[in-house]
Amino acid sequence: MAPADAKQLVDEGNALMRLGRHEAALAKYQGALKLFPGHPGVLNNCAVVLEKLNRLEEAFASYEQVRRAAPKHPGILNNCGVVLNKLNRLDAALEHFDRALALKPDYAEAFNNRGNVLLKLHRAPDALESYERALALRPDHPDTLHNRATAFQQMKRYDEAVVSLARALELAPDLWEARERLFHNRMNCCDWTDHDAASDAIIADIERGRITCNPFLFLGIARSPASQMKCAKTYAASLYSGTANPPVNSRREDGRIHVAYVSADFRQHAVAHLTASLFEDHDREHFEVTGISLGPDDQSAVRRRLQGAFDRFIDARTKSDSEVASLMRQLQIDIAVDLNGYTEGHRTPIFARRVAPIQVSHLGYSGTMGAPFIDYIIADDRLIPAALETNYSERVVRLPDCFMPCDRDRPGPGDKPSRSAVGLPDDAFVFCAFSSSFKLRPDMFGLWMRLLKNIDGSVLWLREENARATANLRREAEGHGVAPERLIFAPHVAIELHLSRHQQADLFLDTFPYGAHTTANDALWAGLPVVTLCGDTFASRVGASLLHAVGLPELIATSHSQYEALALELARTPSLLGNLRERLGRQHSESPLFDATRFTRHLEQAYRMMHARHQSGASPHALDVE
Repeated sequence: MAPADAKQLVDEGNALMRLGRHEAALAKYQGALKLFPGHPGVLNNCAVVLEKLNRLEEAFASYEQVRRAAPKHPGILNNCGVVLNKLNRLDAALEHFDRALALKPDYAEAFNNRGNVLLKLHRAPDALESYERALALRPDHPDTLHNRATAFQQMKRYDEAVVSLARALELAPDLWEARERLFHNRMNCCDWTDHDAASDAIIADIERGRITCNPFLFLGIARSPASQMKCAKTYAASLYSGTANPPVNSRREDGRIHVAYVSADFRQHAVAHLTASLFEDHDREHFEVTGISLGPDDQSAVRRRLQGAFDRFIDARTKSDSEVASLMRQLQIDIAVDLNGYTEGHRTPIFARRVAPIQVSHLGYSGTMGAPFIDYIIADDRLIPAALETNYSERVVRLPDCFMPCDRDRPGPGDKPSRSAVGLPDDAFVFCAFSSSFKLRPDMFGLWMRLLKNIDGSVLWLREENARATANLRREAEGHGVAPERLIFAPHVAIELHLSRHQQADLFLDTFPYGAHTTANDALWAGLPVVTLCGDTFASRVGASLLHAVGLPELIATSHSQYEALALELARTPSLLGNLRERLGRQHSESPLFDATRFTRHLEQAYRMMHARHQSGASPHALDVE
C-alpha cells in the first residue's frame, strides 16, 4: 500500500475520533502503524485515543515511543506526565512536567498539570504557585482558575477560592464542576448570598439531567433522597462505564472470610478515630482483615495504631487504580469495604474494576453511590427505613443498633475546664453547634437566632474555621437582631480538650439537612444532649440513628417548628435538661452506641450473611441483622 493509504487511514481515524467512536478510530490508527511502524505522529494519535479509552498503560507506552523519537519535545513530555498522573505515578509525572518546563519555560499547560499532581501529593502551596505561573501566562483559562480554587480550598482560603471560581464561570458558564464548587466554598465561608436560588438551580439541573454534580457536594443541597440518588447515578455513569467481572469467592482451608477495608483516611481523621476498635476487635478465628491505605502517612499516633490493628496493612497510595485492583484480586478478598464513597481522596475506579465478589459502602459517605458495582450499604432501620430504601442503588444492610462504630479508647471528657478558660460567660445558657461551617444553612441559623432572642443571656458556641465565616455569621446575627458578641467561636484544640470542653455547653444543636456525624457522636460521648431534626436523606438522619442507639429518642424532631420548640423547652426547664444529662452519663458505659465489641459482632454477622448468600449463588438482597 502507498503512503497515501496510510494518510487516509489516519484521516478516517481522526474523523472517528471527532465522532467519539474511539475503538473504531484506534483500529484505523493501528492499521496505519502497520504500514509505517514507529511513526511518531500515528503513535501519538494511538496514545491519545488509548487515553480516552482509559487504557492508560498502553497509552503511556505509546507516548514513550514518541518521546524516545523526540526526547526534547515538551508537548510529548507533558502528555506523558498527564497519563502518569492518571496512573497515580505522581513522582514520575512531576519529573516529566519539570523536564517539559525546562525546555519551554512559558508552557502554561505544563504548569497547570504540574499543579494537579502537587495537589494529589498534598502540597497545596506548591500547587498554588504552579497555577499562578500558568495564569500569569494564560490569565483567562477556566480550567486553571478552577484548579487554583481547589488549592485555595485545601488551604482553607475559601474566599479566594470563591473569587477564582466566579471568574472561571464568567469565562465558561457550562463548567458545572466550578458551579457546584463555588456553592460549596460559599458555604465554607457562610456566604449565603442567593443561597436558595443557587441551590434550587442546581437541584433543577440535576432533576432535568442537564449537569453532573459531585454527589458529596450535593448532600448539603438536596433534601430529597430521590434527587440525591439521581445525582449519584448520573455521576457514576459519567465516570465509570461498564464493570469488570467479579472474582470468584475463595474457599479458604481455614474457613475464614477475608475482609479488606479501603480508605484514604487512615490518618488523623474522623473515620480513623471511629474505626480503630472495629479493626482491633475482629474475630481472627473467623475473619482475616486487611487495610488498604490510599492516603498520606501523617506519622500520627492513630496511623500507627491502625497499622497494628490489621492482619495486613498496605500503603497503596503510589499505586495506580489498576495496580491496586490487581493486588486486591491477588489477595483473594471476599468482601471489600469502601470507607470513602465520594469523599475527598476517594479512588472509586478501584471498585469499578470489581476487586472482590462482594463490595460494600460504609461510614465515610452519607448516601448512595448510585453505582452498579457496590452491592451493599451498611445502615440501620432509623438511618434507612424500608420506606426509603428504593432511593439507594445498593442493598441495605441494617444493623440492630447503629451504623456508626465507636472507638472505646477515645479520650474521655477528662477534667472539666472552666468556662472562662474556653471563652464562655459564666452565667449564660450555652447552645453549642460544632459542625463544619459548610453544613450551616440560613434557615437553621435563623431558627438558632430566635432561640437566642427567646433565652435571655444565652450564647451560641460555634467552631472557628475561617475569618470570613466568622465575620459573615456575626453580620447575619446582627441582621436577625442578635448582638454579634453572643456568637462565640471555639478554636481548634487537641481532641482531649475538645471533648472535655463540651461539658461547659448546655445543649448541642444539630444542623440540617446535612447533620452532624462524628461531631454529634463526640457530643454524646462527652455527655452533652443533642437535639436533631430528622429528614428523609441519609445525611439528615444520622443524628436520629445516634440518639436511638444512646437511648434518647425524645430529642429527635421531625419538623423545624418541633425542633425549635424542643430546644426552647429544654433551655427553659433546667430540671428536664439535667435529667437528660444524668441519663446520658448513666448510659454511657451501657449504651449500644459506645459498645465497640457489640458493634463488631453485629457487623461480622452482616458479613457472614452477605458471604453465605454469595456462596450459595444468590444475588445481593436487603439484610436485617438480628
